[in-house]
Amino acid sequence: MYLLLAVSIIWALSFGLTAQVAGLGAPFVTAARTVLAALVFLPFLDVKGLSPRRVLAFAGIGALQFGFMYLLYIESFRWLRPSEVALFTIFTPLFVTLVSDLFAGRVAWKTLLVAALAVAGTGICVWSGLGRAGMLRGFLLMQGANLCFALGQVLYRRAAPASGKRDRDLMGVLYLGAAAVAVAMAAPAIQWDRVLGMDLRQGVVLLYLGLMASGLGFFLFNAGARRTDIGTLAIFNNMKIPLAILASGLIFREPVDWPRLAAGGAVIACALGLNGAAVARRGSGPEGP
Repeated sequence: MYLLLAVSIIWALSFGLTAQVAGLGAPFVTAARTVLAALVFLPFLDVKGLSPRRVLAFAGIGALQFGFMYLLYIESFRWLRPSEVALFTIFTPLFVTLVSDLFAGRVAWKTLLVAALAVAGTGICVWSGLGRAGMLRGFLLMQGANLCFALGQVLYRRAAPASGKRDRDLMGVLYLGAAAVAVAMAAPAIQWDRVLGMDLRQGVVLLYLGLMASGLGFFLFNAGARRTDIGTLAIFNNMKIPLAILASGLIFREPVDWPRLAAGGAVIACALGLNGAAVARRGSGPEGP
């Protein structure tokens, strides 16, 4: 759980930063982030003993969880404000839970309940009314991104333990899969006038997003995903949102609706407490894949 909390703090700073580079185009930003993330973990790559089929499977997980997810996520900034993008990520816990149940062939109603509580608590934190033009398109893009991210998490959580490899051994393969998809889709769509006109601030932001938010962030998140139960994983998919609001108020001195944040945070804490009690009754340790 502590790994998931650490990456939630890293990601809490990323929504506003992503908006600053969205003008460079979703294909380019996605390609840059995934290539930078791949460069971080290529020195640790170790697929010795894995069959080519299994290596390709991990590359496919990375292409889905990071590559296609980022293309949809960054494209949504054309239609949504950063706060609205954050809002529309709240459904990811439900996707995580439902995808896990689909693979397991059963519905874990208690886990689904705590995921729904996490969605409700996050919604309380950020809901401010909708209705602008283009909102539906942005919403659908974000739900596609949420589904890709959730499916990738569950697939990695199921496949990684059976590989006998450490997380750092595998992340390079995942990022190479993501980079292959991103670069292939970016090549014909890059708007070079925008990219070549990138200023120093955008360059620094892109490095942070690629090396920290994507590289270190997804490594920690996937490492945490294989070490925790599915309910905790679902809840922590939304933890970055109230943390982002908290950072906006305490660090960036932006106006924050503190009672709303406190109420939403209390609901999320309740979801964590209920899930922890359920896990304790089942016995400690993560659920089986």
